[in-house]
Amino acid sequence: MTDYDSTGVRCMMLRGGTSRGLYFEPADLPADPAERDDLLLRLMGTPDPRQIDGLGGATSLTSKVAVISRSGHPSADIDYLFLQLGVDEPTVSTQQNCGNILAGVGPFAVERGLVAADEKETSVRIRMVNSDSIAVATFATPGGKVEYRGDVVISGVPGSAAGIVLAFADTEGSATGSLLPTGNVRDEIDGISVTCVDNGMPVVLAMAGEFGLTGYESHALLAADQPLLGRIDAFRRKAAQLMGLGDDPGSVPKTVLLAPPRDGGRLSTRSFIPVQPHTSIGVLAAISVVTGMLLPGAIGNELTADWPADSSQVDVEHPTGHLLVDVLVDGEKVLRSGVVRTARKLFDGIVYPRGE
Repeated sequence: MTDYDSTGVRCMMLRGGTSRGLYFEPADLPADPAERDDLLLRLMGTPDPRQIDGLGGATSLTSKVAVISRSGHPSADIDYLFLQLGVDEPTVSTQQNCGNILAGVGPFAVERGLVAADEKETSVRIRMVNSDSIAVATFATPGGKVEYRGDVVISGVPGSAAGIVLAFADTEGSATGSLLPTGNVRDEIDGISVTCVDNGMPVVLAMAGEFGLTGYESHALLAADQPLLGRIDAFRRKAAQLMGLGDDPGSVPKTVLLAPPRDGGRLSTRSFIPVQPHTSIGVLAAISVVTGMLLPGAIGNELTADWPADSSQVDVEHPTGHLLVDVLVDGEKVLRSGVVRTARKLFDGIVYPRGE
């Protein structure tokens, strides 16, 4: 049995999109899931709201893990298991994907020699193990090496980096088995009209005004509103029951509150993961939001009336900027969904866990 406290663990840290995570190969972690989770919590510094004795950044956005290996699936090159770790609670969840951390999976696979890079550009077919769905990441590899430098700017990340195009397939019903897990385009929770949708991430949509909000509140203002956060938690737990996610749903569904755009986008969003407000919005959550809104009769569908008919790209406003997603829907069938992200390698080496 490996003494990880003494030997440390081989690890790469990458920023993926607006998140940051630890990336591992399975052979570098315990095979037993319970032992693996215990080790990861100690590496991250959880439980501790500051995560001062680990690599976490004191937020859920920086307490993420990707476990990456060669895939035996005929349509994939790589398997990607996503783990969401708690910050002040010792939790490890496999209930959802993370589209931001996904942005670093292809580069990691090339860096580790799991996939051979082409001379100019490499596409990696990735099986997202959490939902058993496929994504394709395409990124620059001049001379067979990953290029992280570039001119793509994404909100919530300073500077610019090389673009990584993520295209998704078969993400409908990623956690619930159905695009509309309740069987309805609209439902009602506590007198509030909602749409429950799952196209890569289970989300429950409501208009911000239903919660007494404008939909333009700052992250700090939302985070300080404890009565609101308590209401959001109770609300999303009831949504989880409607969506078949059970009485103890972990971190899903995400609650996303909608409002008309006010900064040149197509809509304004305020999202919660699962209770704390998100500083931006998750990639797959944004894709699910836009998918839901495009369904006739859904919450927010009226906001889509003036969206260009000749473009499937939708600019989603969030507390710190914009996220551009690409979604094409025909009736209740998703034809295409994708996003442009960036990633950057922060370190590659050995990390040592906090003691037992």
